[in-house]
Amino acid sequence: MGSVTTSVARAGCEWLQYDYDAALIPQDRPPSFTMWRYRGLLPVPDGPVRYPLPIGGTPLLPAPALRQAVGMPQLWIKDETRNPTASNKDRATALVIEDGLRRGVDTITTASTGNAAVATSFGAAAAGLRAVIFVSADCQREKLGLMTQAGAWVFQVRAGYAAAVDLSRGAARTFGWLDRNTGANPYTIEAKKTVAFEVWEQLGRRVPDAMVVPVGDGPTLVALDKGFAELVSCGLAERRPRLIGVQAERCQPLVRAWLGEPAGPAELDPAATAADGIAVLRPAIGDAVLDAVRQSGGGMVAVTERALLSAVETLAGRAGVGAEPAGAAALAGLDRAIERGLVDRSEAVVLLVTGREVKAFGAPTDRARIAVVERLDEVEQALAGDCSG
Repeated sequence: MGSVTTSVARAGCEWLQYDYDAALIPQDRPPSFTMWRYRGLLPVPDGPVRYPLPIGGTPLLPAPALRQAVGMPQLWIKDETRNPTASNKDRATALVIEDGLRRGVDTITTASTGNAAVATSFGAAAAGLRAVIFVSADCQREKLGLMTQAGAWVFQVRAGYAAAVDLSRGAARTFGWLDRNTGANPYTIEAKKTVAFEVWEQLGRRVPDAMVVPVGDGPTLVALDKGFAELVSCGLAERRPRLIGVQAERCQPLVRAWLGEPAGPAELDPAATAADGIAVLRPAIGDAVLDAVRQSGGGMVAVTERALLSAVETLAGRAGVGAEPAGAAALAGLDRAIERGLVDRSEAVVLLVTGREVKAFGAPTDRARIAVVERLDEVEQALAGDCSG
């Protein structure tokens, strides 16, 4: 693996650094690959990878019909829906669990608005770990069904996502569980940065002019910034692309912070947007997002509910890509980015489609594995009879 030389803090985010060298990324161009292709720039010791599911190596699509519709001949779609649970969250889950397997940890926990929880539930099932998930009380029933179908224990928190994060992190510290929480475990960023490496390789070892990215907690955009920065440090690229973050108008704390304007109540209502995957009131690494956007010369934009739903339809009808509203946010934000001069139609631009809707089939939601909690002692009591952890 690449030698991790130091861990530094950047805008409140832990940042792993390596002995950068061009040789850390293979020179061959295989027809198919996984994210472990880049283990030279991942904190993965030598030896076989134990995580059992194939992760990464997702396609970069030219989408000719979409290009024609929007008048952008160099528009690309990075389709992360091709991962095992149909979202980019599978990358972070894989690296965190790989680390846990090597350390002999038997339980993994995370808080989530949905997709990270589903990825963690299925990843843990594949790896033989117990998953303990914390979600807000309004988490979609379909996603709860997927979590319990994969055997996870799910704890709903009435106080919302931020409180769920606090409980999950507290449980990890108290019970010695593997903490997969986005933005808290630096491995989540390390895994997600592999998207930047893939885009660079898939463009013929070129960096795009810009990437447009959905933003909730923030690690996806920050990871892209880190990945492209590491290509520069390895001498494999001369620059980073501009990064444009997209949030829903009804939940846009980072857009308001970017503009230096206070957010009104209607702009901080996660329950009011269909883009639940990016509806985060307290972004885990919001300062790092703003820093990455600023340093890349990019920006932040907010999009309407109509734009989000239209983007879902357009991706399906013009590109053959299924996406949930949060996953389609990059396309929804493209017009706004063009209007604000953040992107030019002649440029090479990559839209990151982060996920699509998935539903549980077969057995309905297992209510025996779901409980509403407020404190860690309630979690401990609910799990007392579980022998799998």
